[in-house]
Amino acid sequence: MKWITRARPKTDRIACPWLINTFIDPDAEILYVPADQVLTTAEATGGHSFDAPGAKYHHRPAPDGASEWCTFETLIAEYDLGGDPALARLAKIVHAADIAADAATDPLGPGLLAIGLGGLAVEADDQVLLARGMFVYDALFAWCQQQTRTTA
Repeated sequence: MKWITRARPKTDRIACPWLINTFIDPDAEILYVPADQVLTTAEATGGHSFDAPGAKYHHRPAPDGASEWCTFETLIAEYDLGGDPALARLAKIVHAADIAADAATDPLGPGLLAIGLGGLAVEADDQVLLARGMFVYDALFAWCQQQTRTTA
C-alpha cells in the first residue's frame, strides 16, 4: 500500500512511516509529495494520506478534550496498538517533539525535534532522510522497551 504525506519530514512524518512499517504495513511504500498534492496523489494511487490537512490520518483532538494528538498517536489509536507500553512511551516523546504547545511534556521531545530539524538541514533527499530516521526510531523504541521493562 502507498502511504502519502508532505515532503520535508522532520518528526511525525518520520515517526509515522516507522510505525507503519514496523506495526501496520511492513510492505508500505512511503511517498513524500508537495503539500498541495497529498490528497490527489492518495486518491490517484489508492493510497492512504497522513499528516497533512484533510488527510485520512492527521492530528485530532485527544480523548481528554484538552489536547491534540499528533498523527503518530492517531495511527496508534486507529490500529489498536495502544497496549504496548514501549510504544505508548515513544508516543509521548513524539507528541512532545511534534506538538509545540506540549514541548515540555516529555524531556526527550526537544531532543527528538532537534534531530528532525537537523536532519532537514543536512539531507535534501526525503527518502534518504526517512531511511536514516528509521534507525533513530528503532533505537529510541529499543530504549523505550528497556525503560518500560525496568519500571514495570
